[in-house]
Amino acid sequence: MPVEKLTRAERNMKFIEMECIVPEGKLVGKPLRLADFQEAFFYSVYDNPHGTSTAILSIGRKNSKTATISCLVLIHLVGPESILNAEIASGARSRDQASLVFRYARKMVDFNKGLSKVVRIVPSGKRLYGLNRNTEYQALSADASTNIGGSPVVAILDEVGQVKGPRDDFIDAITTAQGAHDDPLLIAISTQAPTDADLLSVWIDDAEKNQDPHTVCHVYEHPKDAEMSDKRLWKLSNPAVGLFRSEVDMKKQIDKAKRMPSFENTARNLILNQRVSVTSPFVSQSVWKSCSATPAEIEGAEVWAGLDLSAHTDLTACVFIWQIDGIWQVKPYFWTPEDGIYDRAKRDRVPYDVWARQGLLETTPGKTVGYEYVVHRIGELVAGCHVNGVAFDRWRIDVFKRELERAGLGLPLLPYGQGYKDQSPALDSLEAALLNGKIAHGGHPVLTMCAANAVVIRDPANNRKLDKAKATGRIDGMAALANAFGIAASQGEEEPSVYEGLTEDQIKARMGF
Repeated sequence: MPVEKLTRAERNMKFIEMECIVPEGKLVGKPLRLADFQEAFFYSVYDNPHGTSTAILSIGRKNSKTATISCLVLIHLVGPESILNAEIASGARSRDQASLVFRYARKMVDFNKGLSKVVRIVPSGKRLYGLNRNTEYQALSADASTNIGGSPVVAILDEVGQVKGPRDDFIDAITTAQGAHDDPLLIAISTQAPTDADLLSVWIDDAEKNQDPHTVCHVYEHPKDAEMSDKRLWKLSNPAVGLFRSEVDMKKQIDKAKRMPSFENTARNLILNQRVSVTSPFVSQSVWKSCSATPAEIEGAEVWAGLDLSAHTDLTACVFIWQIDGIWQVKPYFWTPEDGIYDRAKRDRVPYDVWARQGLLETTPGKTVGYEYVVHRIGELVAGCHVNGVAFDRWRIDVFKRELERAGLGLPLLPYGQGYKDQSPALDSLEAALLNGKIAHGGHPVLTMCAANAVVIRDPANNRKLDKAKATGRIDGMAALANAFGIAASQGEEEPSVYEGLTEDQIKARMGF
């Protein structure tokens, strides 16, 4: 009787279930058995007829990500995927996280006498050596001064969702180190990132949009419109629940989120694997996206503007707004110094250099924001408009005014306070327009970044203002937009007379006649 031929994925899974022992937890000492979601991932990665170059597995916390990564390490180190003289690496955000993967893989080796004979362990460097094929594995971390000098044919990244912004030096170093191979494999296993602009979100969205046959993407997520406490749906984000993910612990975490609103976003992101910021932004992603219609041309419009001036090397923002058929059209402009833009992009983990090439962010010559350039550009923008007012924060406005005088440009500059008194009504007006779908901002990437970063704080009277100190990144565009709405609301709404609706005799009595 012919022996059934195993597929590549099945050979890998058979190796794991025959050679790997659970090294810790309530199943310690028992043979490791892969769950359905792990098997599905293995089939997609290793039996892909097109070949897999990138694989993403996104699941909630405590769903055995460390064990999955350790199994992947071993099948490439001494298992069916081992290649002569190959290098394998796992990458984590911290030394502790990197150590977890190394320790878990090491313990699985220690539990199996057969593996112990073919794997040499070097704890000081977090390295494992496969003796049968001269393979090498190392656990790397972003916060260590580890020199990524090798060329890993397989790189497994842990918790990429913690990377803020669309780029990361550590991950760039790992992926570029793989360039020596014709068919390297990059695997990312992580909970989801908080925002659309973060690296893992960019990868997931690209995979879903472009359907690259060489990319595998499995995302397990609790439905955003579903009740958090609906147990029937927990397996959608935690496929290991009831196996090696404690349902009791999940219930405790969800109950805590229901009792404490401040913990809700954390639970949604880390436990239910939803793309939700752990800090509550001023405007949600869904509301912001719903207002991304393309704005009309500014030519001939009657506009208000908000101005947010920057420090020497940061963003300066000017946002124009005007109404057409009850919809606020929004046109933002941003400036940053040309010199050092790439370094600032790396510092803020935001693609300023890419946006500049795309014309979404204008650069001024030199190392500091050139206000003379900004003034000249604003003059060009308002040439065919009627400007009702330009609301400004008083910080550095004297420098800006001097440049206006030199250029002979007369703008109706109006000071607008940044405290609770002025900002609260401005945010109320902006929020109402957003919630009612009365804004068309065109999804401008720089303004969208500012919206995602913007958070508010409240005073005891529940008044609100944007708080740059608590923001997760630059919010200059949203500050300028709020100023513009504040000045438009104050100019567009006349205070009702205290005598409105009174008879002549009542008015005389009120005046003391």
